[in-house]
Amino acid sequence: MKSIILALGIILCQQASAQNLTGVFLGAQANTANYNVNYSKQKTNYTYGFQAGVMMKVPFDKGIYFAPSVFYSLKGYKVKFAQYTFPPDPMASDNEVKLHTFELAALLQVDFGNKPSHGFLKVGPTLDFQLFGHEKFNLQTGGSVSRKMTFGYGDYGHYSANALAQLGFETSSGLVFSVNYTYGLTSISNADGGPKVLHRCIGFSIGKYLNAKKIVLDTRNKE
Repeated sequence: MKSIILALGIILCQQASAQNLTGVFLGAQANTANYNVNYSKQKTNYTYGFQAGVMMKVPFDKGIYFAPSVFYSLKGYKVKFAQYTFPPDPMASDNEVKLHTFELAALLQVDFGNKPSHGFLKVGPTLDFQLFGHEKFNLQTGGSVSRKMTFGYGDYGHYSANALAQLGFETSSGLVFSVNYTYGLTSISNADGGPKVLHRCIGFSIGKYLNAKKIVLDTRNKE
């Protein structure tokens, strides 16, 4: 993980010095999960969180850009069990989870037109690092449990992969507005015979390219 972060940091520094667009963003999101126990889908509901991070926009081809980002994301879900399994506990009747994650996104951006203000679409994979989390559940036998999540081979996993899509609008001043959808591709549960838990998140964000005015003046309408 340290080597990945270091390599990305080097790329960010190099690209910034090459006068590509760099910016920051912040947004709110609703989180849930596709939750299956023995191929039976369990009833889920939403929790709420946010994301905040750093983004880039690097020219790749005409109207197409490499748009990597690194960000913190507060994810989670609520689930009510019709079948029971571990994690969280064979006697649990429900579970509410909050996960603090660090996400690396390798996206491609397509701009809709070459005007300074324009719409765009970003799509691509992300790698999710589940840093730490908390779960709270009720027991069929009565009582409840509130505890930190345990990560390991037979518990929850520290890593997952997702697909991310963003539809948005950039202004000539460098403001960026987008709606985002995260589709989990791998389960955050490592337990053999345990549940399959795939992230699902939808939200919106507002960002700002910090060097947008200078870059637009230097590169607009160049072939």
